Amino acid sequence: MSERRATVRRETSETRITVEVNLDGTGRHDIVTPLPFLSHMLEQLPRHGRFDLTVRAEGDVHIDGHHTTEDVGIVLGQALREALGDRRGINRYGHATLPMDEARVSCSLDLSGRAFFVWDVDMPKAKIGQWDTELAEVFFEALARSAQINLHVVQEAGKNLHHITEIAFKALARALRDAVRVDGDQIPSTKGSLD
Repeated sequence: MSERRATVRRETSETRITVEVNLDGTGRHDIVTPLPFLSHMLEQLPRHGRFDLTVRAEGDVHIDGHHTTEDVGIVLGQALREALGDRRGINRYGHATLPMDEARVSCSLDLSGRAFFVWDVDMPKAKIGQWDTELAEVFFEALARSAQINLHVVQEAGKNLHHITEIAFKALARALRDAVRVDGDQIPSTKGSLD
């Protein structure tokens, strides 16, 4: 099996993003964004997903964090898609339901090559640090669409917005960890292709 790594860069008039992913890493990360809470959430992905992740992001956060958050999701999704290649041998499916104090979130995903996104999370508009809570959904949707994965995120319990958001990222990480795991040498589809 070839190395499952990718580096993707995206530069627009709003953002400059570079993401490096190594799916067969150990959880190392080096993440710099202009939004501290976003950086903290992104650190959860490699730590709990056991892949290596480097992110360098600059954006027009003097306006707000939307463009930066969305574009990081887009570029990370593209990097995951590229690193997966033809998806030969992967487990394909992943699921995790995790608690964090009073909060509990379930994340289910299928690395199917078909983008679909469900967000069933009670996330009122508020701020966590400088970061708008509604950007959690923006990030997850951008990731799902650009990685071409079927992603469902469902809140089962919780009131603290920091806890709900953080456990959603951790559940995503654990679900990805299962789904990208190599479990043979076949394309895991009766179609013979995942794209």
